[in-house]
Amino acid sequence: MSMLTPPGMGGQYRIKGDKYPRMRRPRRRGRLVVLTVASAAALGMIGWGTLQLIDVFSGGGRKASAAGPKADCGTTGTPSPASTAPLPRPGKITVNVFNATTRSGLAKQTADELKKRGFKIGDVGNATKEFDKKVKGTGMLLGPDSSLNSALPVLGTQLATAERRTDAARKDKTVDLIIGNGFKELTKKKDADKALAALAEPKPAPSTSGKAC
Repeated sequence: MSMLTPPGMGGQYRIKGDKYPRMRRPRRRGRLVVLTVASAAALGMIGWGTLQLIDVFSGGGRKASAAGPKADCGTTGTPSPASTAPLPRPGKITVNVFNATTRSGLAKQTADELKKRGFKIGDVGNATKEFDKKVKGTGMLLGPDSSLNSALPVLGTQLATAERRTDAARKDKTVDLIIGNGFKELTKKKDADKALAALAEPKPAPSTSGKAC
């Protein structure tokens, strides 16, 4: 083998004379494939971006209302039934009337007026030491826990400014009206009747079902 013969070549490439075989570099096909794919991807992204811009400026995108919160469709006109139980009528409520002031005769006078307005009257007299001369307002309505949302609201229509309290230890269903130092008279009958009517027919709560959008 001649010294000019490249390593790894057989005798058929043995150099003879003054002519040399041309040695071509191997084609880098892999690089060409990668470049081709990258170019195609770049062109695709550019085209997609152009279409998006055209779509936005031409108004073909989503409507703004679709992205924002839904408009309030309002509520239906069908009222839901009242959630509270019916209140007792005055004739079903027994009221004890006690005078916690230094003025005499208030307990009987008030009890007589409540009787005219349809309430049942229980005990009438002076307040106990617990409340005597200690009720600063117009009065106090006192009853068992069960009366908080039943008898006390009804009796409260007759003395709207009275304080309301419950006694968990109380066993009977009667309620007390304890007359305080600020008492002058019961609520005017016409105003008390209006308040009773409002209690008897409470405004229904609006239905939670909305209109179809």
